Amino acid sequence: MSSPASVDALLQALQTVGYFADRRLGTAVFLALQLQRPLLLEGEPGVGKTALARALSEVLGRGLIRLQCYDGLEQREALYEWNYAAQLLHMKAAEGQGAADMAQVEREVYQDRYLIRRPLLQALQAPAPGAVLLIDEVDRADEPFEAFLLEYLGEYQVSIPEIGTVHAQATPVTLLTSNRTRDLHDAVKRRCLYHWLDYPDRERELAIVRAQVPGASAALAQQVAEFVGRLRSQPFANAFQRAPGIAESVEWARALVALDTIVVDPEVVSDTAGILFKQREDVAALTRDMAAQLLQPADS
Repeated sequence: MSSPASVDALLQALQTVGYFADRRLGTAVFLALQLQRPLLLEGEPGVGKTALARALSEVLGRGLIRLQCYDGLEQREALYEWNYAAQLLHMKAAEGQGAADMAQVEREVYQDRYLIRRPLLQALQAPAPGAVLLIDEVDRADEPFEAFLLEYLGEYQVSIPEIGTVHAQATPVTLLTSNRTRDLHDAVKRRCLYHWLDYPDRERELAIVRAQVPGASAALAQQVAEFVGRLRSQPFANAFQRAPGIAESVEWARALVALDTIVVDPEVVSDTAGILFKQREDVAALTRDMAAQLLQPADS
C-alpha cells in the first residue's frame, strides 16, 4: 500500500498488524515517511524498536532488509563484496583460452554478476515501492562504521570504486535503532529524525498482550500488564539490571496460559521468573515477598 495519509491512519494500520504505537511515535514515523528521512529510535532493549520495522514492512507492503550491527562490522559486510572465487575461475578460463587482452578480462570480472549485495546495496536497488531497511543496534558498531553510513543516510546513495555511485531506485524507509550503549556521533543524528521509545503505559501494554496472546483471559492479561508495569517502576526497578521488555510480557502471558493459570500468585511468579528476566541475579532478586508486594492492588 502507499504511505498512510495521516498520523491516525498510520496508527490504525499499525494496530491491524499488532503494533500499538502511541501518538508521539506515530507522528515521528509519519514524518519520516513524508519527508523521506531516516528515523533513529533510541530506548531500552525490549521496547519495540525492532518490532516497529517489521510492522512497517507489513503495513507498507515493502520487503524488510535487516543489517544487524556488531563490534567490528566491516563495510563489505554491510554494502557489498565481490565473488572472488567466481572471478578467479573466469580469469583462469580466459587465460586457458589464450585471451590476449588481459585488461579486458580484468574489467569483465567486475560485472554485475560477480557482485554479492549486502543489506545497504539490497535496499538501494530494491524495486518499487522500495524496502524497509532496519539498521539494528547501530550503537554496537564502531565509529568508522558510523562515518561510512553518512553517505547513505544523507543522500540514499553509496560509492563503489569499481562501479561508481549507486543511487536508490526507490527511497528506502530506513530505521536505525540504538540501545544507548554509547553515544552516536552528531553527524549521524543530524541526518535522521529522532524518537526516544519508552516502555508502554499500562493500557497500551494491556492492548499488546491481549492482541498477541488471544488465549489469555481479560483478567489474566490485566494482571500481566499491571505486574510488569509495577516491576519497571521505582523502587522495584532498582533491584534489577534490566527491566522486562514488551517481548517478555507477551512471552510471560503465553507461559501463564500454557500453565492454565487463572490468577497470578507469588509462587507462579517465582516459578516463571526466568521468562521475565535473563540474568541469574535478576531472577534471584524477584523474591516471593517482592512478588507479593507487586501483586497487591494499587490502592492497598
